[in-house]
Amino acid sequence: MMELQAIKTTKRALRRFLLDAQHLLHPLKAGEPASLPRRVLKLIQDLECVQIDPVSAVRPNQQLVLAARLPDFKPDVLNQLLKENLIFEYYANAASIIPMQDYPLFQPVRERLKKHLLPELKKLEDVARGVLRRLEDEGPLPAKAFRSDQRVHGYWDNQNATTKATSHALNLLMDIGEIRVVYRDGQHRLFDLTVRSVPRPLLEEAKRIDPASAREALLEKYLRAYRVFEPGDPRFGWQKMSAKERREAIDQRVKAGKILPVCIAGLKTEYYILAEDKERLLDIEAAVPAADFEEDDPIFFLPPLDNLLWSRKRLADLFDFHYRWEIYTPPAKRQYGYYAMPILAGDRLIGRIDPRLDKKNRRLHVQLLQIEPGVERTDVLMANINRALRAFAERHGATAVTVASEGRLIEI
Repeated sequence: MMELQAIKTTKRALRRFLLDAQHLLHPLKAGEPASLPRRVLKLIQDLECVQIDPVSAVRPNQQLVLAARLPDFKPDVLNQLLKENLIFEYYANAASIIPMQDYPLFQPVRERLKKHLLPELKKLEDVARGVLRRLEDEGPLPAKAFRSDQRVHGYWDNQNATTKATSHALNLLMDIGEIRVVYRDGQHRLFDLTVRSVPRPLLEEAKRIDPASAREALLEKYLRAYRVFEPGDPRFGWQKMSAKERREAIDQRVKAGKILPVCIAGLKTEYYILAEDKERLLDIEAAVPAADFEEDDPIFFLPPLDNLLWSRKRLADLFDFHYRWEIYTPPAKRQYGYYAMPILAGDRLIGRIDPRLDKKNRRLHVQLLQIEPGVERTDVLMANINRALRAFAERHGATAVTVASEGRLIEI
């Protein structure tokens, strides 16, 4: 096949294309409550997956990602979709919510983890067998339903053995695909047998799928999720790939006419898009407005693991925005805060907020409100941000907002 020619564009057009693909350039409209689960499922399908994280300064990451794009999003919808077996949790861009239709694509990942984890699971063979027996007899159960006095080294306690043997067995069985999360009650997960909770046609397809075909389909899913990508990403394809293999995967697709390079003036890194997205990019480029953002543009607050933020390099290259999640930075060395959320206005990231939700008192505390150098802090812009903060607070159950500014608390 003929190799497609590179497309020349601008940073601004490419970032607007990326925002449009991720439903952040234009806000989605609220719909009928009865249709909300299906709209949430469609959004997850469009994004390909949504990353899960238990940290809940306001709400867990997966809820904040979806709420930023759907103004009437409700957290319990995810549980409804889990119970209806329309989504599942597994490793894509780290632990993620994934449409159930993609279950077979992850069979090589499950097989690889099974091979890697088998020695560890062998040590807990009796415990794991007991877990599976109880799930088979009793149905979905939370981790706390399994009692054990035995303590082992889990995934996160390498120094001292503090993890319950049953909890570690649950994590291992989930990673190899024997069980899955079917419900979440706050931070507590309910598990059930995979053979009972994944639709049978998908289980059969997973058994039959050719590993090479599954890996190829998983790589294609990654490309659709990132939309603007480059082979330097160590998570490329969401599977174990060397730098050479990543480069070859790109080159093969360029030669086959499936993707094409994008040349951006002033950038050393060459990015790529799907060939099918070329016209969409060109249409967006032709309609780029004069200003980066208007003072009254919709404001979005993005959580640290939002899909837009997956590639810090892409963020710096296209948005001129340098972001680091400081959750693991010692408090004294933090610049922006434990849970700093970028502020998106129009097609620019204009600052950060560091919020905490006080659920008991129904108050949102914004410990830092930072505006980027070069962004004029006008009265109109700040009023727009304040409106967005009030809406953000209400969406997550708060009735008041306080913003720490120059040592003072300002109620808005």
